[in-house]
Amino acid sequence: MLAAAASTDINVAENIGFGIIAALMIVAAINVVRSSNVVHAALSLVAVMAGAAAQYLLLAAEFVAVTQVLVYIGAVMILFLFGVMLTRARVGRETDLNNKSWALGIPVALLMLGSMVYVLLKAFGTDHLDPVAQVSTAELSDSIFKPFLLPFWALSFVLLAAVIGAIVLARKD
Repeated sequence: MLAAAASTDINVAENIGFGIIAALMIVAAINVVRSSNVVHAALSLVAVMAGAAAQYLLLAAEFVAVTQVLVYIGAVMILFLFGVMLTRARVGRETDLNNKSWALGIPVALLMLGSMVYVLLKAFGTDHLDPVAQVSTAELSDSIFKPFLLPFWALSFVLLAAVIGAIVLARKD
């Protein structure tokens, strides 16, 4: 009986943690859309991606969380920020970024949300996920990186060449 109560407490804590992280992700995602400064929007997107990594940690998927941080936050966002900074865009607020008919997007977005919720509830209804077997991080990484090790290395060299090229282009001689 004591073990069942402890398990329930853990589930409640996980649900509270999920709610807090999800709320922070929603606020950051809204800030991505509303920000008139491109760099601030990119940093808010980093917060959303970090929240996704935190959600993976709650699911006890440490390898996926670390991959999320390394690949998306570490590589993609850094390249995005390099691109933003190399375009010589104006620093500060942009006045002409907003579309004049932005209000039309709200009902369309709500309609799409309603459609997705309807389809998901219709397809899955009251189905519940069964607990899956624990897979070790070594097994997971071997299943991903063994067959794709050479393309992964090639991609890392392409990203390194892009960063070096961005540095060379940004230099002022």
